[in-house]
Formats: sequence, C-alpha cells, structure tokens
Amino acid sequence: MFHALARNDTLAQLPAHYPEKNLHELFIHPAIQAGLMPFIVALIVAELFQRLRLSGLAIIAGFAVTVYFTADFGYEPLTATRKIIWLSIAASVFAIPLTLLTWAYWRPILSLFAAACAVWVNWNLLQKQNIAEALLWGSGCAVYVGWLVFWFDGLKSKPVAAGNAGLALGIGTGMVALLSASVLPEKFGLALGAASAAFLLIQAISNSRLACGYSFTLPLSLAAGLLACLAVMSTQQPWYTLPALGLIPLAAQIPVPERWSVWLQTLVLSIFTFACAGGAAYLAWQRPF
Repeated sequence: MFHALARNDTLAQLPAHYPEKNLHELFIHPAIQAGLMPFIVALIVAELFQRLRLSGLAIIAGFAVTVYFTADFGYEPLTATRKIIWLSIAASVFAIPLTLLTWAYWRPILSLFAAACAVWVNWNLLQKQNIAEALLWGSGCAVYVGWLVFWFDGLKSKPVAAGNAGLALGIGTGMVALLSASVLPEKFGLALGAASAAFLLIQAISNSRLACGYSFTLPLSLAAGLLACLAVMSTQQPWYTLPALGLIPLAAQIPVPERWSVWLQTLVLSIFTFACAGGAAYLAWQRPF
C-alpha cells in the first residue's frame, strides 16, 4: 500500500504530457474502474469458460478487477469491505462444486448462510447502536441478503433473466451507494452491473443462452446484498431502499415467451427490473436530511 502511495506521488510530479501519467489517470477514472474494466474482463471470461459451462464466473471476474484497481485483497485489518470481498470470492469458489450437487435443501441453507454473513459484515456498526436498533438493523440486513440469495437461486437456470436481474441490481446498488457517498460500495455495485451487462451482451449477440448456475447467481446476490446493507447502515440511508432493491429478482421472474429473441426478452424484463432499481435510487435521493 505504501509503495502504491509513493508511486502515486511520483506520478503526480510528472509532466502532464508524460505517457505513464496519462495512462495512470485513465485507470483511476471511476468510469473505467467500475464500468469499462469489469465489462471487458467479464466479457472475456464468459466467452472463455463457455465450453466448461462456467460462464457465470464472469460476475466475480468483473468484480475482482474493480477490487484490484480500487482497493486491495488484503485481510488486515478485516474491515466490512474486505469481508464482502472475501465472502464474494469464497461464494464463487464454493459455487463450482455446488453446481454439480443437486439437493433440494441448498436454497434455504444458502439463504441462512447469507443472512449470517450480513450480520458478521456489519457487526462493528451494530455494536455502536443500542440493543433495540442493533436487533432491528441486524435482522433487517439478514432478511434482505437472505431474500436475495433465495430468489436469485430460482434464476440459476434462467440466464437471460439472471443477467437482467444482475444488471439492474448492480446499478441500483451502485446508485444507492453513490447517493449516500459510499465510494467503494458504489464502485463494487456498478462493477457487478457492468459484468452482468457483458454476460447479457454475449447472449444477445449470439441469440443463445449461456450457462448460468450458482457461479453467477450466488456471488452476485451475496455481494450486492452485503454492499447495499453496508451503504445503508454506514451512511444512515432510509431502510426502505432495501425492499425496493429486493423486488428485482421477483421482477426478473415475470414469464416471457422462450421463442422471443434474447434482445426482446431483455427489453421486456429490463422495464420491470429497472423500475425497481430506479425506485430504490429515487428513495435514496429523497431521503430526509
């Protein structure tokens, strides 16, 4: 970290026309870090792993590249943001063998695990509140993250719907975090949205479905849920932005004819999912000061 700071100071002293400085300024631009880079990386990973039926790993690849450029993969001190990073990576690793194991009870078990993760991630914030508030916020975050994991589980065999839900949820989470001035959750949320957009684009261009599975839905729902809870709790956003975001996976399950092209399915589903995301952003923008 200290080496990175020293390098930034050195680059700041270089002439404006110096190529290395220009390249550095390009890579630190928020739109590049949270939009273009995760989109490109997710696009490559989704295509490369298509034959292995692990295109869903595009979501964690896009997320990881944003972490690389905006934060780090350290674990000391174990902050709430670092907990989210490592839980998301662990979920992606666990999702690979999970895809091969069909068991009816995975859905409630994963939801309960996600709920426990929500409490653990926000534990330091909960300890600063009185008992009543801590119980309300802790249970609310647990229900929200568990809800997302539960309903995204129903999208694991619906790659177009899952991609639409991921796009809306990522952008919605990023916008809520942006309006609460929560920088890292904002970038991480938008990165999930950009990676989902890449996952959708390949399907739209080829007019065929990619393999989705737990490798896409589990890290996406867990990371997005934890990021939104952290943004809301740490900046005192209104709690009702979370239920608005929680409607997104339900909106993505609105039935659309399979004979429709991916473009048309995406258009229809996006109307409903982005209505939920836009509603959450509006509620965050209208919060009382």
